[in-house]
Amino acid sequence: MQLVRGVHNIRDAHNGCVLTIGNFDGVHLGHQRVVTALVAKAKKLNLIPAVMVFEPQPQELFNPQMAPARLSRLRDKYTLLKKLGVQRLICVNFTHEFASQTAQQFIEKLLVAQLGVKHLIIGDDFRFGKNRLGNFAMLKSAGSKFGFEVTDTASYKMLDCRISSTEIRKALQQNELHEAEQMLGRKYSIIGRVVHGDKQGRNLGFPTANVLLKRCVSPVAGVYVVSINALGRQFYGVANIGSRPTVNGIRQQLEVHIFDFNNNLYGQPIEVALLKKLRAEQRFASLDELTAQITKDSEQARAFVQALVSN
Repeated sequence: MQLVRGVHNIRDAHNGCVLTIGNFDGVHLGHQRVVTALVAKAKKLNLIPAVMVFEPQPQELFNPQMAPARLSRLRDKYTLLKKLGVQRLICVNFTHEFASQTAQQFIEKLLVAQLGVKHLIIGDDFRFGKNRLGNFAMLKSAGSKFGFEVTDTASYKMLDCRISSTEIRKALQQNELHEAEQMLGRKYSIIGRVVHGDKQGRNLGFPTANVLLKRCVSPVAGVYVVSINALGRQFYGVANIGSRPTVNGIRQQLEVHIFDFNNNLYGQPIEVALLKKLRAEQRFASLDELTAQITKDSEQARAFVQALVSN
């Protein structure tokens, strides 16, 4: 799948596509139905199925303090959308300058002149352009003028279904992992590359694979039983997601202790899926107390995994 980073990198070869636009945070089942329709329409028209996303997401630019926790980073979206058959991901650098263009400029310059959109699948609540004056009706009118069709994503949504990124965040925050899984169509997971940490886990007898959470806010925090995909294999373990208050941690990160594992994972991509929450993250009075709790967490996680694989 092609990744076009920034509108300045759109070339003549990218002209002519079936397009949908959105955050696609989590690429949940609702998103998947829209993308499936996108791919089918593109195949019918013999065109490229393309998705446009914004980085940062608009709310992260305009109101970063109130922006919701991200379910997925750009890399995650790329991987998930590629699996669904999307052939081009257009990542727009969302700046104040970009947001200040008029709705008409967005349509005529980007959608028509640069991308040559032939069919647009978009939500009827989509707003765009300066002061968010652009809307679905404007797109329909522009489509008639410039020769592209516009379809409402509502026609692809599941009946009586409340799937949304907001609902998934809520389920994760309330520790309803099964509900989140049903809406996502998969277990909620975190993907990233293993980086060097401060070796505190190793010093405590529980070496960990560390992944920095490169997002404003994580939708989950605490200690979890997890499954890990690494080096082409599946493992199990226990993970802490948070800022590690006992050792004065600052940056949010994921620390995974993989059971019965001795390989080197530095620089390797891993996917960590949440299976069960054991407890919230907490500060301990000493490293001895922390070690005792980690031992208990590990024993609980091993018992859960044993029961899981036995069924």
